[in-house]
Amino acid sequence: MYALRNKVQLIGNLGKAPEIKTLESGKKMARFTLATNESYRNAKGEKITDTQWHNLVAWGKVAEIAEKFLVKGKEVAIEGKLVSRSYNDKEGQKKQVTEIQVNELLLLGTRQTEA
Repeated sequence: MYALRNKVQLIGNLGKAPEIKTLESGKKMARFTLATNESYRNAKGEKITDTQWHNLVAWGKVAEIAEKFLVKGKEVAIEGKLVSRSYNDKEGQKKQVTEIQVNELLLLGTRQTEA
């Protein structure tokens, strides 16, 4: 059970192509958003779809895979952990961010063919 203490698994679609940064060390970092959808029927029997957006960050080899293969709308499965950090914005206000640090990435859906 120790491995389950901070573990996140999601399947969803990318909101946009990953934003890639290469650090001075040469290590790559990818930031991207993932939308997950949950559908249910309300009391009137109407189908409701609830979309949640998740902020993701990937490092190293996972970031390189994201850079090479991920595009807006692509369906992926990710596994990672929740990470919280704080920073000061341009106005000096302290901001708190929680994001998912991706350890594994699996491409789903149909394979894109090149024209």
